[in-house]
Amino acid sequence: MKDYWLRHPFLSWWALRSTPYSADLLPYKGGEGLTHKFLEEILKILLDYVNENFDRSVKVIDFHHPHDLKEKLHLELRDKPENLDQILDDCRKTLQYCVRTGHPRFFNQLSTGLDIVSLAGHWVSTTANTNMFTYEIAPVFTLIEKATLKKMRELIGFTDGDGIFSPGGAISNLYAVLLARHKKFPSCKRRGLNNLPTLVMFTSEHSHFSLKRAAAISGIGTDNVMYINTDERGKICVEDLENKIQQTIARGDEPFLVSATAGTTVVGAFDPINEIADICKKYKLWFHVDAAWGGSVLLSRKYKHLVDGLHRADSVTWNPHKMMGVTLQCSAILLREDGLLEDCNSMRATYLFQQDKHYDVCFDTGDKAIQCGRSTDVFRFWLTWRAKGTKGFESQVNKLFDLAHYLVDRLRAKDGFQLVFEKPECTNVCFWYYPPSLRELEDCQEKQLRLHKIAPLIKGRMMNDGKLMVGYQPLNDKVNFFRWVVSNPAATKADVDFMLDEIERLGHDL
Repeated sequence: MKDYWLRHPFLSWWALRSTPYSADLLPYKGGEGLTHKFLEEILKILLDYVNENFDRSVKVIDFHHPHDLKEKLHLELRDKPENLDQILDDCRKTLQYCVRTGHPRFFNQLSTGLDIVSLAGHWVSTTANTNMFTYEIAPVFTLIEKATLKKMRELIGFTDGDGIFSPGGAISNLYAVLLARHKKFPSCKRRGLNNLPTLVMFTSEHSHFSLKRAAAISGIGTDNVMYINTDERGKICVEDLENKIQQTIARGDEPFLVSATAGTTVVGAFDPINEIADICKKYKLWFHVDAAWGGSVLLSRKYKHLVDGLHRADSVTWNPHKMMGVTLQCSAILLREDGLLEDCNSMRATYLFQQDKHYDVCFDTGDKAIQCGRSTDVFRFWLTWRAKGTKGFESQVNKLFDLAHYLVDRLRAKDGFQLVFEKPECTNVCFWYYPPSLRELEDCQEKQLRLHKIAPLIKGRMMNDGKLMVGYQPLNDKVNFFRWVVSNPAATKADVDFMLDEIERLGHDL
């Protein structure tokens, strides 16, 4: 009987007088006590999940195929409300079948880890439940955003400028394309692309797909994205960039933007920023740097040389939810020029942005944004920075690089493993695993075709086993390989060793 009360906390607390529903919570009369009890039960569920994230005996994922998982979750929405015990059970089940991205052995994406202060900031800002479009309804968050953006611009080296937080790096990159287009042809804000020459933008063949999507959204067109060849380390070939700019001009089209990458998604390459800046200056092109992943090296005296020249960019994307470990989502677009964001995006909606308010309306930032409603993402970032300090972030970034270097050394010394890129620049480490059946084969097309199948097969076994997650993909002419990436400060060298041993165990018989 005791277990029954543990599974149904509200029934025990309510003494079976009635089954509680959401209509018994605040703001309804007399709902204070039940509201506190409900939130206490939610907090218990959350704290258990937080603890599990750091427990290596707990799986990263309890994987089920979509049809099976759908049956376990009971997703139907009914006319009648579910009681609060069912709501609590829904929360438990949701977390049970979620991927534990804060787990030290989750190496699958660029955004990993679970920072406790950032999590607390998320709870606080969600409780405040306000919108970032005006100082009128978000006075504290507006001032926090202004101060945080200023600090980020200072680290880049912008002496003035502007910026805004956005819902992810893809949107920040979209801002850059829209701003570059507006700077080149401000009339397109009113008249569209009619009577304009064909606009062309340039980016690395290894750049994030969001640049191509931004071209589609902005009306530039995906056919007018010119991809630049990369060298053996994944960096933009500057000669190819200039050649393609000249070819574009020769056929009568209009180059308007070059996007470099500081930390490419797969390889982790840093494009040569100063050399690209020189070309952009020569041809009067907007220079954007997608530093969503690698921008955080600015916090490290040891590694900030990787983005030398970043201050020469016109715009920079930087995602604190990646290497800095802030909870999702947290991204900023940062600009060297002040005033351009508002000039590009402002619509002067008089029901929000009245100019005769009783306070300084320059703090109403919403007219700079392409959104109307905007989340208070900046708060958890600011709070985390307050808790760690810049020095704490520097130590975190340095530790992540140390782990990557440790893995590189292990791969070089371990039979059956081969680096895809010999000298990784960031905390992405790409490698192949050769099972014994492939090691003695001559390097030929058949071997490559068989190797191409190895990573997906191991990944499937890995997901079913649930103890580890590492991503894989092909790249250009390279067959499928594993991309190990770390942004979680909870990860250790022992976790790196575990990862290698698991891949070997899961793939030895292939």
